[in-house]
Amino acid sequence: MSRTPFLRSALVAGAAASALLLSGCVAGEGQSAEAGTEASGEATSLEGQTLNIDFATYNPLSLIIKDQGWLEAEGLEVNWIQSAGSNKANEALRAEAIDVGSTAGSAALLARSNGSPITTIDIYSQPEWSALVTLPDTGITEVSDLVGKKVAATKGTDPYFFLLQSLDAEGVSVDDITVENVQHADGWAALQNGSVDAWAGLDPIMAGAEEDGAELFYRNVDFNSYGFLNATESFLAEKPEVAQAVVDAYESARVWAAANPEETAAILAEVAGLDEAVATKVITERSNLDVSGVPGQAQLDVLTTIGPIFVELGDVASQEQVDEALDTLLDPSYAEQADSARFGS
Repeated sequence: MSRTPFLRSALVAGAAASALLLSGCVAGEGQSAEAGTEASGEATSLEGQTLNIDFATYNPLSLIIKDQGWLEAEGLEVNWIQSAGSNKANEALRAEAIDVGSTAGSAALLARSNGSPITTIDIYSQPEWSALVTLPDTGITEVSDLVGKKVAATKGTDPYFFLLQSLDAEGVSVDDITVENVQHADGWAALQNGSVDAWAGLDPIMAGAEEDGAELFYRNVDFNSYGFLNATESFLAEKPEVAQAVVDAYESARVWAAANPEETAAILAEVAGLDEAVATKVITERSNLDVSGVPGQAQLDVLTTIGPIFVELGDVASQEQVDEALDTLLDPSYAEQADSARFGS
């Protein structure tokens, strides 16, 4: 992979993002201004309305909301569907099997760039949830050792894009390795049984693997994109008051997690089947939940670097599609007016 076009594209995309700021708005700002106004009021009852929403072990706030039953207490009929990875959440959103789903920022941008009608309405974490993982007996200690090797990764997810950025940073072409496209848990299993030499890991599976002797041989927190909470455009148009309730629940969960770190780890441990010590590591060391939920420039800064990779690898047809997605993906209006005291008190 050539670094020159990658950096040139990143500069172009960055300029586009800067232009948005100079015009006085953040990407997506005002997209749901009317919906947000409706959502901020309490005139519309949620009683009997249906919400299809995901929960995921890589999204601890979703586990808290599900565990506490806050949305159900508002009278909503909630169908909880587990996402095994960002790619699965994106598939469910595109099929409208769920109204709201949690992905990595990179995966949300990829989906939007390829025409998926989704909008990011909240940021649920700033994690270090991805790293490159191997076992002690493979002899792999740095990225250059991956040349000629098999690496497990889930395409369309943050660990996959972490792998691509890591290769680029260390001057290794993706053509020099073989990527085995499997789901996250299967990637760890493949590493254990010797089917692959390394794995682009994802927490909390990765934290459990580390406890079992796996080695995180390449880490870079800057290559991890944020946790994005995405909703379908049709859902936002039809049920803005339900969308606001979801974002309020996320902001309440953020406050609850800060006040109850041990309970948060216990919930994660139960859902993910982890030892509580491993879950505690994920929550306290690798999941920054105390981050602003308002989507904005911090997320654009990360995505403008990742976006050109999609084009270089042929995952998106043109940089214009990426730029359009950057302009339209984020809607901060729900998070800007979120009531973090609505639930949990």
